[in-house]
Amino acid sequence: MDISLEMSKNWFEFSLDRMLTPSELDKSLQELEQSDWGEPTYDSHLVTTVHRLRRVALREFSLEDLRIMIGQSIGLPYLVPLALQHLRKDPLAEGDFYPGDLLKGVLTVDPAFWREHPEWRDEVREIASRTLTRLHSLKPGDEDHSDVVLDSLTEGWKLFESAPHAV
Repeated sequence: MDISLEMSKNWFEFSLDRMLTPSELDKSLQELEQSDWGEPTYDSHLVTTVHRLRRVALREFSLEDLRIMIGQSIGLPYLVPLALQHLRKDPLAEGDFYPGDLLKGVLTVDPAFWREHPEWRDEVREIASRTLTRLHSLKPGDEDHSDVVLDSLTEGWKLFESAPHAV
């Protein structure tokens, strides 16, 4: 699905200020956070994946990697700006589940994070609002129409807007 956002020039300039530096993109979360979690002590796909991803350079993260780590609230100060770079281009960027699953993951980040990063919260609000407006305007049979995507993002939006960070 391709839903383009028409952002104002000022909005785009604001967004560029929030991008990660090339040196940050070349490092892993383990390096950036200066914390080695060691080897996983629980044998599950999710736990081993999270431990593995903490050792991967950020520039090598796939959309699915971002969705997983953001969904687990890991490395948010580094991964949310990286996710926003993707969401600015395609708000329905998808990992392995469905179009918009990355945006849904970002919308459901803990409200405490958004209180510490109001500039990113505002950008997420703008992206999600424009995307939902567009999705609500579609009718069944339209190329980009999907009840699953609309329902999921609407649920994420309600959580995002009802959280104590909402202003």
